[in-house]
Amino acid sequence: MLPNDGNISAVIVDLMDTNLIRAVDGVVVVAVWVVPGANRTEVVGVHGDSVKIRVAAPASGGQANDALLRFLAKRLGCAVSVGAGGSSRRKRIHIESSDLAGIARALGIALG
Repeated sequence: MLPNDGNISAVIVDLMDTNLIRAVDGVVVVAVWVVPGANRTEVVGVHGDSVKIRVAAPASGGQANDALLRFLAKRLGCAVSVGAGGSSRRKRIHIESSDLAGIARALGIALG
């Protein structure tokens, strides 16, 4: 079971109506909207059809991507990588896990 530190409220997501989170070929794919240059790194909710994450690192030189991946790996306890959107705020993050519900819970998403 993955942790939920209680700092975020669950957003109910109908998996049939969104590309926010889904299981594909043995990995969980999450759409993420990254806001670099924040005071601290944290999940703050949903932005359109993406999980919004503030990152306490600048966007230059890939620092925000590195900080995002470290944060998610620690929070989820799984290997993570950027599947698409490496130079964009909107990214597809690949999480090496088959626990879709646990990943969703750890990110504050309630599957409906």
